[in-house]
Amino acid sequence: MTRTGTAAGNLDWAPLHGQLDLVAAPVAAAAGLVPGARVAAIDDTLADTAAFCEAYEVPPEHSANCVVVAARRGEVTRYAAVMVLAMMRADVNGVVRKELDARKCSFASRQEAVALTGMEFGGITPVGAPEGWTILVDEAVLAAGEVVVGSGLRRSKLLLPAAELLGLPGARRLSLSRAELRP
Repeated sequence: MTRTGTAAGNLDWAPLHGQLDLVAAPVAAAAGLVPGARVAAIDDTLADTAAFCEAYEVPPEHSANCVVVAARRGEVTRYAAVMVLAMMRADVNGVVRKELDARKCSFASRQEAVALTGMEFGGITPVGAPEGWTILVDEAVLAAGEVVVGSGLRRSKLLLPAAELLGLPGARRLSLSRAELRP
């Protein structure tokens, strides 16, 4: 079911720069890179995408997920943050693997993702991603206009113009998604 409405849903959003206590430390440190970002507190039990969209009336086509990918070539492993819309799936073994010039590409484990980013699982975001990481942003995310993304913590979300994601260090635009997960 496609919802109509705005990316803001029914949340009370405030400018990020005035509410840095609502986000993880790496996100707060990178806040200047996303000047249009706003933040809202949420119930941390509703941080997972489907529950969040339902509870806060945010259309899934305005909710973007960040997955951490481990790209391997020989003995070298590099990590990347991959952004796709909530109802889409990143083509990790095809497009992402080729873009990262890897022999093997997989999702990082929960433990790896949390340890490497300094963020909570379920709140990981490219804002404040570790130095040297590639950030791949799906064209569909950029076409969505404003999107809701993680804040580094499960207890809040960021709302920002999707185009600001391309201003993050290491960010690249790419056609990443392949199949809808749900209508």
